[in-house]
Amino acid sequence: MPVYEYTALDGSGKSVNGIIDADSPVAARQRLRGSGIFPVDVKETSSRPRDLRSGPVSVSALLKRIKLGEVSVATRQLSILLGAGVPLVASLEALISQISNSLLKKSMAQIKESVNEGNSLTYALSSHPRIFSNVYVNMVRAGEASGSLDVVLERLADLGEHQQALRGRFKAALAYPVFMFFIGTLVLFFLITFIVPNITQIFREMHQTLPIPTVVLINVSNFLKSFWWVIMLAAAAGIVIIRQLKNTPRGRYVWDEVKLRIPVLGPINNKMAVARFGRTLGSLLKAGVPLISALQIVRNIVDNVIIADVIDNTVDEIQAGKSLASPLAQSRWFPSIVVQMISVGEQSGELEAMLSKIADTYDRDVESQIMAMTSMLEPAMILVMGLIVGCIVISILLPIFEMNQMIR
Repeated sequence: MPVYEYTALDGSGKSVNGIIDADSPVAARQRLRGSGIFPVDVKETSSRPRDLRSGPVSVSALLKRIKLGEVSVATRQLSILLGAGVPLVASLEALISQISNSLLKKSMAQIKESVNEGNSLTYALSSHPRIFSNVYVNMVRAGEASGSLDVVLERLADLGEHQQALRGRFKAALAYPVFMFFIGTLVLFFLITFIVPNITQIFREMHQTLPIPTVVLINVSNFLKSFWWVIMLAAAAGIVIIRQLKNTPRGRYVWDEVKLRIPVLGPINNKMAVARFGRTLGSLLKAGVPLISALQIVRNIVDNVIIADVIDNTVDEIQAGKSLASPLAQSRWFPSIVVQMISVGEQSGELEAMLSKIADTYDRDVESQIMAMTSMLEPAMILVMGLIVGCIVISILLPIFEMNQMIR
């Protein structure tokens, strides 16, 4: 059913804005009049930005996005309303009035209308895959089936807030090194392409035999000044080619294997995948999702086809009668301590709690490793930039020293 944005006047003549779902603009105006307000302007809207071919799109519409934090806040508010005994449709109506993001508000209005027509909340959420992930939808399905939707929504809110906090810490840790890298690159590029040629021009005019470091510096400077655009195009082409290769099954497999095997970053990527596996599987099991179904969901969100293959093999082994820990122990990507903790959780009946502990432990480990890596990265970048600047200075000073010896 279409969603309409409206501007109307209430009984006291005050202007009010909002959204409403109806079969047509006429039906929308009739519903507004029936609620005691008088529509001034009613126009159809959409839950996603229009395609560029359908007409001009405003810059604000292109830049507007639904953030993970906004979804988490809306999820927690809906959980509170349902926990207080408010019916689902009324809870969604109250939630819509509290949302400030226009795209999220329009999407929630369509979800409310779908539920009001008799569909389940799971079905309504699945119509918005860009906002609500596969894990989110399946946990809501389990909550509806078990009658504990408010509890499941609260867990989803906790999961989303944890992911948002982790991303925030990673971005904060990487912000300064990335800033230094780009500024340092721009400074060195300006130094080599604009400052160095003016200085070395004096040496060329003297027709003096130059030292090898100075010759190399002059050639590098001339190349960058004349063909910098070739480097930019080659870098852009390389990025496009890598992305295209990643979209092929073989290319994706190789890329994911490189991510796990690359020095320094490989162990971090492995631990992040294990933490994601533990947290998501634990949350699904707590929500009442069967183990096989939960593993099939988790394989789609680990973001690595190699680990996804391990999970597929685990599903086959469990269906053959084995435990969860047994097939995971055969994979090198699941550390022995993780397998032991899962085995203890299965034997004690506390698998969900043990998976959450695994996720917490590895999240903290990844965070500490990234912090240590970024703290080492900063002085390493300064050292590299200092060496490059030192080589430039030496290359410029060598001809000056030689001329000084000739004068003597």
